[in-house]
Amino acid sequence: MSHVIKEKAKLLARVRRIKGQVEAVERALEAELGCADVLQLVASVRGAVGGLTAELMEDHIRDHVLAPADATERQRGGEELIDVIRTYLK
Repeated sequence: MSHVIKEKAKLLARVRRIKGQVEAVERALEAELGCADVLQLVASVRGAVGGLTAELMEDHIRDHVLAPADATERQRGGEELIDVIRTYLK
């Protein structure tokens, strides 16, 4: 079973909180709140997405790079992680 599936409820709860934060940004823009207020909301979204990303990366490293039974799966897990990090840092 994939680590994502094992933590499905927890991950979905985080995504739903992020969705609520993004909706708060939308409401703030529609209400024409001040720049500082909108920036604070955006910073919160950014932090939440960063936290979700870090959790997913950590789980990936633990399950697909450190723990695999064979070298082929470890190699594939490492390559996937490299690809994700490159995309994330663009």
